[in-house]
Amino acid sequence: MNISPLAVVHPDAQIGQDVTIDPFVVVEKDVVIGDGCRIYPHATILNGARIGKHCSIFPGAVIAGVPQDLKFAGENTTAEIGDYTTIRECVTVNRGTAAKGKTVIGSHCLIMAYSHIAHDCLLNNYIIIGNSTQLAGEVEVEDYAIVSGGSLVHQFVRISQHVMIQGGSRVGKDIPPYTLIGREPIVYCGINIVGLRRRGFTNEQVFLIQDIYRTLYTRGLNNTQAIKAIETEYEPSAERDLILNFIKSSERGIVRGSLDEL
Repeated sequence: MNISPLAVVHPDAQIGQDVTIDPFVVVEKDVVIGDGCRIYPHATILNGARIGKHCSIFPGAVIAGVPQDLKFAGENTTAEIGDYTTIRECVTVNRGTAAKGKTVIGSHCLIMAYSHIAHDCLLNNYIIIGNSTQLAGEVEVEDYAIVSGGSLVHQFVRISQHVMIQGGSRVGKDIPPYTLIGREPIVYCGINIVGLRRRGFTNEQVFLIQDIYRTLYTRGLNNTQAIKAIETEYEPSAERDLILNFIKSSERGIVRGSLDEL
């Protein structure tokens, strides 16, 4: 370990091997930091932080702050970060409440500067959160989603896999998988073709996803009718089933289609 004498690290904190902790870092007692992490100057790692291996926590970041929720009563909760995740300058990650007991950011994520991850958010893996994006409580974000800079995400919103959301968006509805979301107010703008091709989706998979969303958004069907049409007109597949299951399980309702397409 390389811990600066100018850092304040509680002796009971669990620090892995090959960890670098720079000057003016504060690490409290109930903290776990995995092997190979770098904690940059002026970062603050509070009680309840669980940081995986090979993470980078940049200056001014605060991990496991007390939730900004008036219902929080001091319960023991955590803020958990997976392996190979980068937390940039002045990011705040609050720990969980009694609702879920933990806030989670997965592995291989990039949380850019000045972003906020509120209590009980659940972020999976390979996610990018752009600069100054604010996630309210209990937001869920699935693998390979990109939420571009300056976006505001309402509490309880779900953002599915392989999604790209335009910068500055105000997200108040669930975002189904594979979609490209933008404009003001936000609407479905197509599928995230560039992201899908980068991740190895075949032409057949891309065409299928496009066709399913044409059925959902451009045939003048309500959600119930569209679900029935998708179930009957398309053979079961991983892509079809993911879209269907997401729409069926949405409690807030999904983002609407573009008026230009309807």
